[in-house]
Amino acid sequence: MRFVLTRDVEEFAARTEHLLAAHLECNLLATIVKSVLDGAHREPPLLLAMGIDADDEVAFAALRTPPFPLLVSPLEPSDADTLVDLWLEVDPELPGGSSVPETARAIAGAWARRTGGEPRRTFEEAMHVLTVVNDPPTPARGRLRLPEPDERDLLVAWMREFIIEARLVGAAQVETVVDDRVRYGGLLLWEDGEPASLIGLNHPVAGAVRIGPVYTPAPLRRRGYASSAVAAASRRALAGGATRCML
Repeated sequence: MRFVLTRDVEEFAARTEHLLAAHLECNLLATIVKSVLDGAHREPPLLLAMGIDADDEVAFAALRTPPFPLLVSPLEPSDADTLVDLWLEVDPELPGGSSVPETARAIAGAWARRTGGEPRRTFEEAMHVLTVVNDPPTPARGRLRLPEPDERDLLVAWMREFIIEARLVGAAQVETVVDDRVRYGGLLLWEDGEPASLIGLNHPVAGAVRIGPVYTPAPLRRRGYASSAVAAASRRALAGGATRCML
């Protein structure tokens, strides 16, 4: 395996396009690459990496946009040590990794061996995929709509609350994220007389659109707003040309 580290996003995108499009679990990685190419990310990834096999094909890909952890497509556990060793030489502040379970464990183990740190699981996610939308059994009152320009402060506040409640990183970048999302129609509100729930739509990649975040303030929960927002946003994405949605 030949390891290639680069800061050239265009080169990385061209070499990894087929790999990232072929695997749903790589959708987040592919979405970030597309966002950078489209100018949505104010700061490009600190570093990108590829594993090139004996046939000169890309076997795995990785990138990191600080302060977030290293995103890695599935790789052979035996390649984790070399990847982490090379990465830490350039990015010694690497806080962790994110991938499918086997790869995540391999990256965590390699990181621990190299740094002497104690790895711990910070969160675990499941992936839900839909191609057909069924409305909730009891649809909520209201409708899905794009936010108005004067609702930016609300979007920022709700996005920050979501990050804090979900125990994610990135609260300091909330305003940039909101502005970028609004620019391409990637944030929507469910309205029932007043805004009741926030939902995000990511850039379509290889026909797939990731839904998220989904956030309803505590006083407005248990009224079905989020479920109806997910259904309406998914229907909107499919009508716009996506072949499947992911949550």
